[in-house]
Amino acid sequence: MLKEMGRTSQAVLVILYGFMTVKAFEMEIIPANRIVKQVGETLRLTCNTTGCASPSFSWRTQMDNPLGGTVNNYRMYSTLTMNPVSTVNSHDYLCTVFCGEKEKKEKSVKVEIYSFPRDPVIEISPSSAAAEPVTVTCKILDVYPSHYLEVLLKKGDHVLHEKNFYEDESTNTENKTVTYSFNPTAEDIGKEITCVAKLPIPNMDFEPKERVTSEKLTANFGPQNTVITASPGNWPMEGDTLNLTCVTESNPPAQIVWTKHLADESIQLLTKNNVLSIPDARFSDSGLYTCEVTNVVTNKTEKATVDIVIRGAPDITKLSIEPSTTVREGENVSILCSAEGNPSPRIILRRKSDGADTGPYSEGRILLPSVTFLNGGDYECVAENEFGKSRSEITLNVEYGPKNTMISVIPATAVKEGETVIMKCTSSGNPAPVISWKKKKTTGEPEKIYTDAILTIKNIKSQDLGLYKCEAYNRFGKEEKDVKLLVQEGKLFLLALFLIKQMQNLCPSKKASTAAPTRQVLSEGVRATWRSRLKMVLHLEFLR
Repeated sequence: MLKEMGRTSQAVLVILYGFMTVKAFEMEIIPANRIVKQVGETLRLTCNTTGCASPSFSWRTQMDNPLGGTVNNYRMYSTLTMNPVSTVNSHDYLCTVFCGEKEKKEKSVKVEIYSFPRDPVIEISPSSAAAEPVTVTCKILDVYPSHYLEVLLKKGDHVLHEKNFYEDESTNTENKTVTYSFNPTAEDIGKEITCVAKLPIPNMDFEPKERVTSEKLTANFGPQNTVITASPGNWPMEGDTLNLTCVTESNPPAQIVWTKHLADESIQLLTKNNVLSIPDARFSDSGLYTCEVTNVVTNKTEKATVDIVIRGAPDITKLSIEPSTTVREGENVSILCSAEGNPSPRIILRRKSDGADTGPYSEGRILLPSVTFLNGGDYECVAENEFGKSRSEITLNVEYGPKNTMISVIPATAVKEGETVIMKCTSSGNPAPVISWKKKKTTGEPEKIYTDAILTIKNIKSQDLGLYKCEAYNRFGKEEKDVKLLVQEGKLFLLALFLIKQMQNLCPSKKASTAAPTRQVLSEGVRATWRSRLKMVLHLEFLR
C-alpha cells in the first residue's frame, strides 16, 4: 500500500515538472549568420521551432523573387535546399512560422553568391622566335560578380597591362578575356608572363580572392641533338628491365614515336612516350629501335637509333614429335627441338635411356623411319651456352600388337594327379595385351576357360590334362602360345615300356624269318628271356 502511494506521488511530480518546463513559442534559422557560397556548391537552410505543437512554415525572398531551391516541411522544422547554388540565390531569405491562428514569428538570413573557381588561362601566340611580336591572352572563366574583377599582365616583375571591369552589370557567371600585344627582345626569351586575377568583393569572406598563372616566353626551335640512352646498356641480360630514353632539344616539346625494325623488314609501332620500357626483356626483344621526334610548329623531324642485343642462357622454344607423341609401329617419326639464346646455344637431342647423343647438334632433329616399339621412351633436349643450359623432355609412345608371348609352368608340364600347377603367360605390347586361356576339348575345339595372366589348377585330375592355349591380344593384333600338360608315369611302368620296345626290335619280319631260320631260333630264346623280365616288372608295378 505504501509503495503504491509512493509511485503515485512520483507520477504527480513528473507531470507538474512537465507543466513547469513547457517552453515559449520560438524559432531560428540555421545557419543564422550571413552566408557566402560559390556557384555550384550546395546550401541547405533549416527553419526550426519550439513551443508549438503544430507549426506551419513559409519561405520567401525579401523581394519575392523565385526561391531557387526545394522546400521540405517536417513536424517541427522546414528546410530550403539549393543544389546547386546559382546567381539567382543571392537574396535575403525569410522564414515565417505560424503557431495556430494568432501566433507568428519571422526571421531572415542573407545569402551572398560568388564564382571564382579556377586559375586564369594564358595563351601566347604565336609562340615565335625572338624580335617577332607576340600576343598574350589571359582568360578568366566563370567569374561572378565580374564588376569586382581586376586583371594584371606582367613580364617578370614588370606590369605590362592592367584592366578592371567596374562598369559591368553582370547577373550571371561570365568569361572575361584580357589581351595585350608587345614586341619581345632577345632578353625576354625565357622570362615568365604572368596573369594575376583578383576578385576583391567588399565584406565577403572567401578564399582565394586572387589567382595566378604563369608561362614562359619562349622561341620555337628544334628538334635537335636527339640521342637515345639505354639502361642498363645495349647488351642487357634476359629478364632485365630495359629502359630506352629518347632525349631531344625542341620548343615546343617534340612529339616522340618509337618503332622497331622487324626481321621481315617491316616496322612495328611501339609507343609515343619519350621512354620505352621493356620489363622482363626476352631474346625476341633484340633488334634495331628508332626514336623519331617531330616539332609540329617548326615542321622538323629528327631520328636516332640504337641496336639492342639481349644476352642470356638458352630457352627451349619448341620440343615436338611429328605426327604425334603417340604413333603406331611402322610410322615415320620426326622429333624436333629448337631453342633461342645469345650466344646461339648448342642443342643436344637424345633418348634418355640411351645416354648418348642421337641427333646432330645444330638442327636438333631425330628422324625415325618405320618406328618400332624399341624407339619408344623419353627424349631429352638440352640447349646450352656460356650463360647456362636449359632442358626439356617429351615422351614417344609407340603402340604395337602383342609380341614375345611366353608360357612358364610350375612345377613342370608333366604332373601327377593331385598336384597344383601354375601356368603364367607373359607378352609385351602397347596397350598392354589382355591375356586369356583356352583348353582344347575332346572334340578338338578350343574353349575359353580363364582371363588373366596366371592360371592356377589345384588338385589336378586326369580331365585337366591336355593342350592349353594362351592368347595375348590388344586392338593392334593377337599372339598365341600352346602348352601340353601330361601325366608323370612311375619308373617301373616306364621300364616296362622300354622292355616292350626292345622286344619289338627283336621280332623279325616274315620276310626275315624265311631268309634266316637260324636267327629266328636264336631270337626266340632271347624273346623268352625279355618276356619273363616284362612280367616281373608289370607285377611289381601292380603291387605298388
